[in-house]
Amino acid sequence: MGFHPALVLFQPATHEIDGTLWMSASDKDTADFLDKPIEGNLLDKLSAMQDRFVELEQLISDPKNQGSGKFQDMLKEHGSLAAMVTLYRDYSRSSGSLQEAEEIIASGDDEELKELAEAELEDLQKECCEKARTVRMAILDQQVEGGDDCIFEVRAGAGGEEAALFCSDMFRLYSLYAEKRRWKIEVLSESVTDLGGFKEITFAVRGSGAFTRLCFESGGHRVQRVPATETQGRIHTSAITVAVMQEAEESEIEIEDKDLRIDTFCASGPGGQSVNKTSSAVRITHMPTGVVVSMQDEKSQHRNRDKAMRLLKTRMKELADREKREEEDALRRSLIGSGDRSDRIRTYNFPQNRISDHRINCTLYNLDRFMTGDVDDLLDQLEAHDREERVQSL
Repeated sequence: MGFHPALVLFQPATHEIDGTLWMSASDKDTADFLDKPIEGNLLDKLSAMQDRFVELEQLISDPKNQGSGKFQDMLKEHGSLAAMVTLYRDYSRSSGSLQEAEEIIASGDDEELKELAEAELEDLQKECCEKARTVRMAILDQQVEGGDDCIFEVRAGAGGEEAALFCSDMFRLYSLYAEKRRWKIEVLSESVTDLGGFKEITFAVRGSGAFTRLCFESGGHRVQRVPATETQGRIHTSAITVAVMQEAEESEIEIEDKDLRIDTFCASGPGGQSVNKTSSAVRITHMPTGVVVSMQDEKSQHRNRDKAMRLLKTRMKELADREKREEEDALRRSLIGSGDRSDRIRTYNFPQNRISDHRINCTLYNLDRFMTGDVDDLLDQLEAHDREERVQSL
């Protein structure tokens, strides 16, 4: 993965004062930046991309390569570059025309040509700005790899039973939001407490744009409220962690059988007559990396193994993506924080009906609605902030 996509059209936030729409200074700076001439590191990267595109065209047209094992890879790479190279060439033509007009005006050798160039200058400047913006927005829009589906791992941290109950509340929040967006939820595994909370729950969210929208949920979530178990009305502070991982597509992560150790054991916990009588639970260890997953919620060993393999591939993908982000630091996505589950990203204060996101210093007083899935306001602000940071890194 490595990146988030931006919105297809960048629309800076505005607010209204006395009937007039005003744009914040930071949003205006970002909007202006999108229109600036393409130069420096970004220009070098686009030029190198075009050179590679031309090289691939030559390789693909060479009969010697058409029967090689790498031919399909060449076609795929060529196709992945085509749209961006087209936009870059379009920008380069406009930029060249603008530069030519400016040179004619500066030289002043031919008065008639100078008048024509001056008449066209404003339109050429506007056209160049629009095409520079189109290139930058296309780059942001392409900075995502993989599919839309994601897997959540929500775990209780400090706070015991109250933290487990908050895990349950957050699962309900994500389920309600998924229903609103017409996404599907599939519970992969869960560990339920006596009071109905979750020590941990793993679930998949499937639907268009699910990962892009929900990836900002990764991190530590702190809750301040009077627990259901509190008899004297004291406010307690508890914490849970959330990890959001882009689900690996079937062909995306190749895992060889020889690299796996698969153990079976009797499931524990509630589940009827099959529990503790058959070895239906599965634990899979990926030997080269040490990544371990286990699954026991299904009565069938085969289904538990299938779920465990999906989760293993997703964790392997997340591991590979993290390494890729570190290697490509200059162009990595801004997760508004590292996205690590240990980073505290948000506080939920129930007595004050307040929710605070510490990454963008945003405080809202609608926690009651937020917990019922009304989360778009905060997610919009997180997306806008993330987009601004990524634009500035181009």
